[in-house]
Amino acid sequence: MTRRKITQSAPERTKKSSRKKISTFPADSGERFKKLVEVMARLRAPGGCPWDREQTHATLRTYLIEEAYEVLEALDTRDDSKFAEELGDLLLQILFHSQIASEENRFSIIEVIGQVYEKMIRRHPHVFGEIHAKDSAEVLRNWEMIKAEERRKKGSAVSSKSRPASILDGVPRGLPALLAGFQLTRKAARVGFDWHNIDGIFDKLHEETKELRRALKNGKSAEIEGELGDILFVAVNLARFLEIDPEIAMTKANAKFAGRFQEMERIARDNGTTFDNIPRPEMEDLWKDAKRNLRFRAKAN
Repeated sequence: MTRRKITQSAPERTKKSSRKKISTFPADSGERFKKLVEVMARLRAPGGCPWDREQTHATLRTYLIEEAYEVLEALDTRDDSKFAEELGDLLLQILFHSQIASEENRFSIIEVIGQVYEKMIRRHPHVFGEIHAKDSAEVLRNWEMIKAEERRKKGSAVSSKSRPASILDGVPRGLPALLAGFQLTRKAARVGFDWHNIDGIFDKLHEETKELRRALKNGKSAEIEGELGDILFVAVNLARFLEIDPEIAMTKANAKFAGRFQEMERIARDNGTTFDNIPRPEMEDLWKDAKRNLRFRAKAN
């Protein structure tokens, strides 16, 4: 496979336009980035780091996911230094993948930057073109339409004998189920397929709960699974309607549960016993004590 040629970079083409150039970077930003790219290349070169040289796109998948979640965790701490550090780690993963691709004569970091640059210009015609968008909802609708047109031009729209292109195309199959549901319903909502208000979602949640109860009476596992999935799907819609990422909300709920449960275990140890030896009714009292203790500590801090 030969590397694609870039005859003229996106920034060079933009210089010829009449757009006002906006810069928020120090004068030596380009040089700093160049040095970082060179560091990554050196690590992968003969005589470089043995671990870095062994990595492939496949082996790096886990690290890419981990770094993304560490960025989110740092964001929640409101520690700018930590946030910046984790964003740097995520950027390093992008450079890592780009360097591997470059070694295989597929693409380089320059092409990665060029493509996203051109994409941002293309998908913001209300900023860089003559299109007018009255609000963010219209911006998002235009965004989806532009993406659909891009897929059509790339040949992603299949022949009439197969499935035609869909507004839902572009949601990665490997996403966690909650996040995938969030993305699918968000795409549908952007073109108008959505509830008029939150009351409709609560009504749907109540309806799906009743259907699950009926399925439980029938005792068919496949039906129960389907109805439970419907409840989770409606909950994802509720999160989207409230402008909350369900994956992040679930992560925080998991952390909250783990913190309270571990506090229950601590209380049990302080009382000279283990949690698994406590009768179920007393566990409820421990749960309340744990919640109270954690709330008190949070206020104290």
